[in-house]
Amino acid sequence: EVQLVESGGDSVQGGGSLRLSCTASGFTFDGSAMGWYRQGAENKCELVSSIYSDGKTYYVDSVKGRFTISQDNAKNTAYLQMNSLKPEDTAVYYCAANKMNLFPRYIQCQRGPNYWGQGTQVTVSS
Repeated sequence: EVQLVESGGDSVQGGGSLRLSCTASGFTFDGSAMGWYRQGAENKCELVSSIYSDGKTYYVDSVKGRFTISQDNAKNTAYLQMNSLKPEDTAVYYCAANKMNLFPRYIQCQRGPNYWGQGTQVTVSS
């Protein structure tokens, strides 16, 4: 059984930093794609960042220069380092994984062909 377990969500002041972690079991990161989504209205998730099997990364414009995605294949763990946090970053963040090497920009949270974590809440106050 595949499980993705996120951690690291918290409440912080604007300008602060958090690092989200996503640890997988029953699933090998090597050769896979990992992504971080955040939940918006009507349970619609927006792709915030992703990393692919060739090492390429994607960031939505609103987080470029502030967020960094990485993964440690030996630990089967992906990370999202979030700096200079803003109130508009407040959301439930989900990690997702698949072998297709592709993530849609928008998807219903925890639906579709990805494996999903349970979500972790990030709250940024002004």
